[in-house]
Amino acid sequence: MPGGRLTHADRQRVAAGLAEGLGYAEVARRLGRPTSTVSREVARNGGPRGYRAEHAHHATARRARRSPAPAASPAPPAAAEPHGRDPGAVRDFVTQFAALMVHTGLPRMAARVLACLVTADSGALTAADLVERLRVSPASVSKAVAYLVRLDLVRRERGAGERRERYVIDDDAWLRTWLTSARTHAMMADTARAGVGVFGAATPAGARLDQMRRFFTSLSDDMAGGSTAAAFADALTAVAALAHAEVPLKAAELAVALDWPPDRVARALYDAGEHPDLADPLELRHDETAGTYAVAVRRERLTPVQRAALGRAAAAARPG
Repeated sequence: MPGGRLTHADRQRVAAGLAEGLGYAEVARRLGRPTSTVSREVARNGGPRGYRAEHAHHATARRARRSPAPAASPAPPAAAEPHGRDPGAVRDFVTQFAALMVHTGLPRMAARVLACLVTADSGALTAADLVERLRVSPASVSKAVAYLVRLDLVRRERGAGERRERYVIDDDAWLRTWLTSARTHAMMADTARAGVGVFGAATPAGARLDQMRRFFTSLSDDMAGGSTAAAFADALTAVAALAHAEVPLKAAELAVALDWPPDRVARALYDAGEHPDLADPLELRHDETAGTYAVAVRRERLTPVQRAALGRAAAAARPG
């Protein structure tokens, strides 16, 4: 049914195809769907590295519940504000929010688009909506949205039967940005540490790099603190436990092995699936039919030639 909604079974086949390393076109051919349907489905649900059939299915259902009213229902005038809001106060706040984003380094147009999305009750606007609100050209909106998508702050989506894309800001957009920043700071600290080893801590360059290491290590630790860090620590522990087990386990079996309550294991597995970059270069894999979880090395971390060479090396190292 080209153009129709993907079913749960379709999403399982998409996930299986991505796990095999297939391209969007091949996955789409197997489903009998347009390539664009598969590419949009994957892009709006974690990308090729983070796509999970179960999570994608539930996320799509949630987005459908949040979707704006059908086009047949007349929308209120752009100037009207619900709940007795003062339009002037709203405009002032949007301007103030955009100015703050510009101060943090965001380009002015991207900041204005982000401010509109943050303050829209639906959290989603079309290009036409943004053009009307900002009084700018469609090209300016398109360029700003592309910038925000690269930052993982905004995503594009298009509902079944809809011609226009909507630009959406999710409730966890700030958390994703925070995690990206924390990981970047950790990478800066690791790079500086390597530089100290190259130049020597007693040299001026080495001392400067060591100071950089201490600064970014402290910043990364501070950003990773609190309840979020504890939740992600549980996710990493669950991934480590599955790696140590070396066989797929059910959530209940993992709970017994870790001596955790079942809901703690469920949250840890959910976080590991929702934030795949946490466990990089490993990834969590869920066999929905068997109800088991396992971990594996991300396929994209190694080229086909490297995987083949490693397979030969492993075979040669086996006794007999």
